[in-house]
Amino acid sequence: MFLVLVHYTKPLSDIDALRPAHMAFLDEHFAKGTFLFSGPRDPRVGGVIAATCPDEPTLRALLAEDPFARAGAATYEVIRLAVNKAAPDLARLRDC
Repeated sequence: MFLVLVHYTKPLSDIDALRPAHMAFLDEHFAKGTFLFSGPRDPRVGGVIAATCPDEPTLRALLAEDPFARAGAATYEVIRLAVNKAAPDLARLRDC
């Protein structure tokens, strides 16, 4: 499993303009089961995405297609996480 910290590199006005395309990108990968959850950080300096992916290079290639990345509006910090303990309803995350 991976946690992705998204760091905005452009003003929020640019981020807001790209948001509909970014949301479509997220929706596509939620539908495929690649993304587990996402949301903005508070304060609004970026976001967080939890992802299942076979490996980091594959995830980085996928993230390069995010409209935020294509516009140079964000960078991505990828953190690999080995989940070894989870609440019962999230037990499947141990296999990610």
